[in-house]
Amino acid sequence: MDHTHEQITVVGEGAITAAPDLMRLMAGVEVRRATPGEAFSASRTAAAKLTKTLVEAGIDAVDLRTNELSLGPEYEAYPKVAGYRAAQGVEAVIRDLSRADEIIDTVAGVGEEVRLNGVAFELSKPDEVLEKARERAFGNAAAKAAQYASLAERRLGRVVSVSEEVNGPPQPLMAAAEAFDAKGSVSPGRQTISVTVRVVYGFAD
Repeated sequence: MDHTHEQITVVGEGAITAAPDLMRLMAGVEVRRATPGEAFSASRTAAAKLTKTLVEAGIDAVDLRTNELSLGPEYEAYPKVAGYRAAQGVEAVIRDLSRADEIIDTVAGVGEEVRLNGVAFELSKPDEVLEKARERAFGNAAAKAAQYASLAERRLGRVVSVSEEVNGPPQPLMAAAEAFDAKGSVSPGRQTISVTVRVVYGFAD
């Protein structure tokens, strides 16, 4: 027997906004030399210097990784080669955001080979925020179901099924002014994690 008509389906939404507590700094080195070997060797030396500087600045070695390695010719007028460019990227995880500007300044001072390629902010424990978003979404769905059952003059029964849709990665919001003092140029802002849940209830009578 089809009991679909004895069910009520609702969609609940829940969103939690939180301040990121870690930053990924994308930096690297870039050099140009007359031969491929010279360019690659110089980039390795410059990258080692950059990595050493980051470690000395307090970044744990496990929070450093190579994220780019390239070597190729540069042309004066194709096919005439003017030299060779070598680059090596380093990604550093900064867990103390109060030191973000200090570390960026330190990296920028390493030498003319250094490049700053951007930053990204993250939540170190997104699952905790996601759990709260689920609770809010399910509560929203339950409230809707209770209201619809009341409007239909029916008693709400047990949950028949639950399905979840996580609405993409954390979304950045307006920067939080309190996160950094007046001298800071880098701000993590805030991020939102949202969940949509579809809940099917049966009627109790």
